[in-house]
Order: sequence, then structure tokens, then C-alpha cells
Amino acid sequence: MKLKLHWKIIIGMVLGLIYGIIAAMNGWGVFTSDWIAPFGKIFINLLKLIAIPLVLGSLVTGVASLSDLKKLSRIGGKTITIYITTTAIAVTIGLIVVNFARPGDNIPAEMRTKLQQTYQQDVAARASTAESVKERGPLQPMVDMVPSNFFGSAASNRNMLQVVFFAIFLGVAIVQLPAKQTKVFLGFFEGLNEVIIKMVDNIMFMAPYGVFALIADTINIIAKDNLAQVVELLSALGFYCITVIVGLLIQTVVTYPTLLKIFTKMSISDFFKGIAPAQLLAFSTSSSGATLPVTMERCEQNLGVSEEVSSFVLPLGATINMDGTALYQAVAAVFISQALGLSLDLGDQLTIILTAVLASIGTAAVPGAGIIMLVIILEAIDVPSAGIALILGVDRILDMLRTVTNITGDSSVAVSVAATEGQLGEINLKVD
Repeated sequence: MKLKLHWKIIIGMVLGLIYGIIAAMNGWGVFTSDWIAPFGKIFINLLKLIAIPLVLGSLVTGVASLSDLKKLSRIGGKTITIYITTTAIAVTIGLIVVNFARPGDNIPAEMRTKLQQTYQQDVAARASTAESVKERGPLQPMVDMVPSNFFGSAASNRNMLQVVFFAIFLGVAIVQLPAKQTKVFLGFFEGLNEVIIKMVDNIMFMAPYGVFALIADTINIIAKDNLAQVVELLSALGFYCITVIVGLLIQTVVTYPTLLKIFTKMSISDFFKGIAPAQLLAFSTSSSGATLPVTMERCEQNLGVSEEVSSFVLPLGATINMDGTALYQAVAAVFISQALGLSLDLGDQLTIILTAVLASIGTAAVPGAGIIMLVIILEAIDVPSAGIALILGVDRILDMLRTVTNITGDSSVAVSVAATEGQLGEINLKVD
């Protein structure tokens, strides 16, 4: 019997975990870095390679297919409203969980000092980047969203929001012109979209091997040929990790199913079965941007979301909807303040909600970007940014988990919007 894709990915993850532990125990760190990790990087690079063309092709055709600007504004309004609402809920859940559990009170002073010393250089680099971001004016995010050179924006996945803006702007112009004048031009983007989708299918043949390499490399980076270091780190920060995971679980298995119940008649189990391959890929890559091609494919083929809705909602979600990241930032900010013996009043907690929601909109859909935005949140509530040294050691693991929440949120919103527009077809869980 032929194994489905998600089972192949799970096998790759398990084997990568087993290999990573064996490699750490036997000092194979250099071998893993030289001969295993590159395959994971190649896999991620292939996904990133098609991210910009996919967003451009899908958004242009998606907006153009809406046929009139009223329909675009209606779908756009629903999408952005739900995205902002779910992000605010995620941050609130994070604050409730961390204030109840108080994981920061359990960090021994000796381990706190050791972590700060270990990650001192990383802290300085992140703080420097965050400082330049913090000094920008209040409307700078709007300025940054509008590119002065599209080809310059398309040269980096970190500029995805600029590409999204250009694609929507171009799609709107196509809608405003007679169909006979744009037929050939629009046909190019439709063809581009089909070709990229076929490239996604081809890339996914490599997914189990890429996932194996990524998991093995993650363990290698954390362990550094010393498995005891992983055990020591997790024992010291285990309660913090559990707190973040509980928050992410509540958001994933309560908030999103509730959203689906409100707007659709879809079975919750069918929804999670349909997006399982995308969730597994998000876990291994830690990048909602790199996972976007698979998220779109699964929503359309497995969950019945129309291409018209999927092409608009999901690329937008990959750039502005970071529920998992926002929740994590709220938990991390309060955890650090607790660990440093600093108290936060109600005003500080409200500041965290507002800042985290706004910061999640501008956070790049790439691994580790959330840490930089966390520094900005810490500065906003007068908590020393050097405190991120306390969590850097386990950030990679939590980054994998919060990315799963991010793409699950994108998918649930896409299904909900499609249902409200009468564009949700039958599910097909037999697709590999």
C-alpha cells in the first residue's frame, strides 16, 4: 500500500530525531553539518525559490478573478478582520496562561546567569536590529509596505509584504480594464500559477528527506555534540516551554475549531486531516512562507477552498497573520520579566497585546524573525532586552511549534471566508 505524504513526513521526522540523538551521543556534529544538514537547506531553498512567484501569480489571478472591486473589498475586509481578531485572542490566551503558570519564577539564579553568558553575542545582535526598527516613525510600516522597485522587493522573501501589495495593486488594475485588453497579460499569470503548483508537487517528493535533515540539524545545533546540554537546558526551561505549548494548543484546538463552527459546517477532524501535511512541513521548516505552497495546495485540493479565495487569503495570511508568533511573544515577554524579578501592571499587559498584534503583522515569515519583534515588545514595557538570552536556547524548538499554529490559523480563516462567500466545495482527503 502506498504511504500518504504526511506519513512519509512523520517517518522522516522520527528518523531525523533518532539520528540526531545518536549523532549527539557519538560526536557526529561535523559530519551532520557537512553531509546531512545541506539536504535540509536545499529543501527549504526550493520552497523559498517558488514562494515569490507563487504569491505573485496566485494573488494577481485571485484578485483579477473577483471581477469587481466590491467583491475584493468584501473578501479583503472579512479576511483582515478575522486575522486581527484571532491574533488578539492568541495574545490574550498567552497572557492568561503565563500569568497563571508563572514559569519565570522557577529559573535558578545560576542557570539564569549561565544562559545570559552563553547567548550574550546573539542578544547584542538581535537588540541592535530591533533598535533600528524601534526608531522608525509610526507610519513607517505603511511606507515599507509600498516598494520603490518591485524587482528589488522580489529579490528577498523578507519583502513578501511588498510583493503582496504589488500583486494586489496589479490585480486591481486588471479588474478595472476591459477583459479583452488584459486577456493575454492575465493568461501569463494564470499559466505561472499552474506551473508553480506543479513545481510544488515535484518538490514534495523530497519532503521526507528534507524533513529528516532539518530535524537532525536542529538537534545538532542545540546539542553541540553534548546531549547532556539539551537535557540541562530543557530541564531548566521545561516549564516555560510547556507554558508556550499549552497556549499554542488552546489557540489551535479551541480558537480555530470555534471559528470553523461559527462560519462552516466542516468537521473539525476533516479539517485537521486535510491540512496535516502542511502542519508537518511547517513544523520542520519553521517558516510559514516556505510552507505556503503546500498550505495553498492542501486547502484547495483537500478542504475544498476555491482557488479564488485561497489565492487571496493564504498569501496575505503568510505575511500578516502570525497568531502563534504573537502568542509566543506575549508568553516570552512576561516570562522574562518574571525571571528577572520585574512586575508588570495591567497597562503593561495591554501594551503587550497591542504591540504583539501590530508586530505580528510586520513579522517576516521566516525562521527566528519573532525574536527581533520580541525585543521591541520588551522595550515597550521597560524590560531589559538582554533577557532574551534566557529563551534563545529553546527558541528553535518553539519556533517550529508556533509556525504550525500560524499556518493552521491561515487555513481556518481561508475555509471560513470561503464558506461565507459560498465558495467552499467538498473535501477530498484522498489526495496525497
